[in-house]
Amino acid sequence: MSDESSVHPEVVRVARDLIRFDTTNWGEGRSRGEREAAEYVGAYLEELGLPVEYYEPVPRRTNLVTRIPGRNPDKPALVLHGHLDVVPAVAEDWSVDPFEGVIRDGLLWGRGAVDMKDMDAMILASVAELLRAGERPERDIVVAFFADEENGGVEGSQLVVRDRPHWFAGATEAVSEVGGYSIPVGDRRAYLLQVGEKALVWLRLRARGIAGHGSRFHPDNAVTRLAEAVAALGRTEWPIELTATTRQTVAGLAALCGADAADPDAVAEATGPASGFLRSTFRTTTNPTGLTAGYKHNVIPDAASATIDVRTLPGQEDAVLAEIQRIVGDDVVVEISHRDIGLEVPFAGDLVDAVVGALGRHDPGVPVLPYLMGGGTDNKALAELGIAGYGFAPLRLPDGLDFTGMFHGVDERVPLDALVFGQRVLTDLLRTY
Repeated sequence: MSDESSVHPEVVRVARDLIRFDTTNWGEGRSRGEREAAEYVGAYLEELGLPVEYYEPVPRRTNLVTRIPGRNPDKPALVLHGHLDVVPAVAEDWSVDPFEGVIRDGLLWGRGAVDMKDMDAMILASVAELLRAGERPERDIVVAFFADEENGGVEGSQLVVRDRPHWFAGATEAVSEVGGYSIPVGDRRAYLLQVGEKALVWLRLRARGIAGHGSRFHPDNAVTRLAEAVAALGRTEWPIELTATTRQTVAGLAALCGADAADPDAVAEATGPASGFLRSTFRTTTNPTGLTAGYKHNVIPDAASATIDVRTLPGQEDAVLAEIQRIVGDDVVVEISHRDIGLEVPFAGDLVDAVVGALGRHDPGVPVLPYLMGGGTDNKALAELGIAGYGFAPLRLPDGLDFTGMFHGVDERVPLDALVFGQRVLTDLLRTY
């Protein structure tokens, strides 16, 4: 029987359904499909007998929540959360329609398969398994789905936390995306639990010059000035600076593969495709992502601008911004268009023990290591309420799959058996923590 005609597990079907909602978020208030996806999720939860509350502070940017009463009301509540938006996908670059939800070669393909409709589906299927069996989680579980995460949560989690803090009453910890997946380490395997996130600072560089004819001798050229600044910043090699979390990451990986922990980049190389993802967690990154200038081939414009995606280690934002201004020079204006916080929580405590235990029951003997995520999640908004956030979307992955390279990449896909594995582990966690 072919993949297309076989009956797939519920977690796979739900993930495929979610991918088929085109929830593209271009940023700066431009998006589509989030209301429809939220209504699908809400209907799924209501069929389980759960009351669902929606909040749409900006038209069609829909957020929702439900609360599942636990067996032990004295324990603090746990938040399980996901986002329903995705970054844009250029269809002609893909080998499949990015919003068709193609199942092929044992994988589910589509925008959001990795970030993060896989985890959304695992949350929903895990909750369904418990409730249909007549069970309750150990503690209250707050299940929330946010809009606009791919734009820093400006029209999603940030407004929910500001306007609906009671949704999270009694919660002290949260679990969401970008952690819990396996990586190769030499000839072994390990799981990464995300216990921190770098700070995000989105910048716009602006250069001015004098407009003129394209044929002139014209040294005061805004495009040239901007290009030099962008090249200088994009080529800057920021130094390795380990935090409490990344020191543990490097030490754990080095012990598994026999590499020298004094060279974090060399240690990261032992993780194969995951190395680029990990190396970004050891240092600040400043990546140019867009250029805007000019309006005709033979007209020198008087202004040019560029967007820069800056990710700093927690607490280094101001120092990095000062260094960026030095790098680009005083003739280039540095504007901040969005800024959030960095996070680190301890790789210790009851929740960490429960996560490690759940993974160990389903993949015995495989170590779990902490890591600092190079990007960011809606855990940053929840941190404003004193909620400690972790990334735990458990996936046991084949060694040859460049999973981390598919975040915001082309031909995003996730193995079906990894989805099933993750849902089982997550359900186990809800039963026992």
